[in-house]
Amino acid sequence: MSAEGLELHDIVKHFRAGEVVRAVDGVSLRVEPGELLALYGPSGSGKTTLLSIAGAFIAPDAGTVRFAGREVTGLTEKERALYQRRDVGLVQQRFHLNAGSTAIDNAAVKLLADRVSLEDARRRAIPWLERVGLGERLSYTPDRLSGGEGQRVALARALVNEPRLVLADEPTAHLDRRRSREMLALLAQIAHERSVAVMVVTHDPEAAAVADRTHTLTDGKLCSGVPGDLVAPRASAALEAQP
Repeated sequence: MSAEGLELHDIVKHFRAGEVVRAVDGVSLRVEPGELLALYGPSGSGKTTLLSIAGAFIAPDAGTVRFAGREVTGLTEKERALYQRRDVGLVQQRFHLNAGSTAIDNAAVKLLADRVSLEDARRRAIPWLERVGLGERLSYTPDRLSGGEGQRVALARALVNEPRLVLADEPTAHLDRRRSREMLALLAQIAHERSVAVMVVTHDPEAAAVADRTHTLTDGKLCSGVPGDLVAPRASAALEAQP
């Protein structure tokens, strides 16, 4: 395991909702720099919980998280905020854009929070918005953007600080098939070219085509590979693509 990667060791997270829900039940996982890992699993299987623990947004009941050789689970509140702002690029299912702000200012918000000047933050945000196909939408507020465009603004916002760890929760959920492929290819490119550790939580069968490794989380337990119900569609798609 590279000292620069993400490592989760024996992670446990249970919730009580009438009965104990074992969202994550003794999961160990690593993501190396330069690697995209796709994490599959049915809804409610614990994928988002595991992603949130990796980003230090929620604490595990047991186990440790390390990133770049440092134990994340032991960070102070201030250190945790710096980790999330500088090391982590988070893409959430609900993209939480600021309603009154333009696409460029939404994409720049993490830099502004890190005391980068507005002019410099906007300058750095533009290339990322262009890379996600929104170069003509810089001045649009969220009410003028489609759901898919909002998703792409959120992706640009996650990448604008050039993080060393990208955590993406269903990043293609609001995108059509072409845009989904483009966004997944972009995440893979960022992983490989910039030595970024990328973990994608997804139901999208296309993710397996660009992932370096795949895992499935079911009832809080982890196993390697892609769920069986996605294997057949992937095989069919491959046959259709043949000349």
